Amino acid sequence: MDDVAIYQKTIDLAIKSITNNGGPFSALIVKDGKIIGTGINQVSNNHDPTAHAEIMAIRDACQATKNFELTGCTLYASSEPCPMCLSAIYWTRLDRVFYLNGIKEAKNAGFDDSFIYKEIIRPNSEKKIPIIQSNNTRLVNSAKKIFQLWQEKTDRINY
Repeated sequence: MDDVAIYQKTIDLAIKSITNNGGPFSALIVKDGKIIGTGINQVSNNHDPTAHAEIMAIRDACQATKNFELTGCTLYASSEPCPMCLSAIYWTRLDRVFYLNGIKEAKNAGFDDSFIYKEIIRPNSEKKIPIIQSNNTRLVNSAKKIFQLWQEKTDRINY
């Protein structure tokens, strides 16, 4: 399957999502020329703010490959990934991302993520949603045991 066919399938899926009361986003994950994961925006249908098309495609591809890494794969998206999806793309170690609509087009359609990009780089003390580490020394020290146990675990699966 060539890029044009993949992009067209991405467009068709986004249109199908809209007709099924989903958002105007879709994504496909391709490995070795084959689609191994598909996703459409399911935020409103699933009442799940994390059910973006890219996340759904990543979940689908990970289930298909039975792996949480997608090295060797490419994501095709109907729109440039948002900050959450971009984070998931890095976590899954996708090789590359191709997209159609850019941030400007998404913003013009009512999907403006610029405030999130700004919030990410602010110090925790200046964020609109307070991000506060506990000041209870006993609890913080006790919580350090969690990572110590993880590091001591000989059969852990690193990710």
